[in-house]
Amino acid sequence: MSALAYGIQLPVQSQSTIYAEPWEATAGPADLVAVARAADRAGFDYIASCDHVAIPRRLASAMSTVWYDPVATLAFLAGVTERVRLLSHVAVVGLRHPLLTAKQYATLDHLGGGRLILGVGAGHVPEEFAALGVDFEHRGAVLDESIDALRAALGPEEFPEHHGKLHDFEGLGQQPRPAQEQVPIWVGGSSPAAVRRAALKGDGWLPQGDPRDRLPEQIARLRRLREEAGVERPLTIGAITEPLYVGTPAWEVGRRTLTGPPDALAESLRAYRAMGVHQIQVRFRCRSRTELTDQMAAFGAEVATHL
Repeated sequence: MSALAYGIQLPVQSQSTIYAEPWEATAGPADLVAVARAADRAGFDYIASCDHVAIPRRLASAMSTVWYDPVATLAFLAGVTERVRLLSHVAVVGLRHPLLTAKQYATLDHLGGGRLILGVGAGHVPEEFAALGVDFEHRGAVLDESIDALRAALGPEEFPEHHGKLHDFEGLGQQPRPAQEQVPIWVGGSSPAAVRRAALKGDGWLPQGDPRDRLPEQIARLRRLREEAGVERPLTIGAITEPLYVGTPAWEVGRRTLTGPPDALAESLRAYRAMGVHQIQVRFRCRSRTELTDQMAAFGAEVATHL
């Protein structure tokens, strides 16, 4: 059984009250660079950035309006890192024409040396769709076809071809091509429709908020759907862990946070691998950027070696 890969959603670039730490409110580009470089050094498989175009006033107090553009953010960080992969978690690709999305992310993969993972999701903010003239009620069907169109547009062909109900293109060339022969597409979401989409169309699954005890059932459903459909390509199954703190914290980190010595944390996290998970997305409780990068370094050196 192979070791668990581990990645991290970047701080600062999205500041929902659900997960943002207070220090992020005054942080900026230099902090993102420091965290990305720490991930590179500590063996993290990927760094991830979210996607929202505009937040309606009714949701701003909870979600905040701080949502960096994922293409710009990941491209910026590609230039200051060497090996860590670059994940959109998740891009709401239905908000944009697939050729526009392909142009942006193909350029990112080209500039980053083939490190892109395109994480996609259906989206959940009606006003965002309305402002951009996109059908919110049928966003699932929009995403389904967008994935098909993006597989063509992000493949090796200079002149990709797609013929669907919503999008139809051929004879239109795009360069530069991605550095990868085929950019992996990971599907986000935990609803029945999202799990089915991941099983049938994805190269990976990014669950959203599934607790540990629900994951085995979801993974079993993924496998069953793939088997019934005869899908044979590999699927990278992910999980988002509980918040972590390596060591014994001297402050209140919250009752859901996993704390303790490295071997105890590793033992707890190995349970994900036993379920069939291939990569975990970790998050650390921290009061400053320095505490976060110290936690990341400790995780890479002392916990990950036991995964």
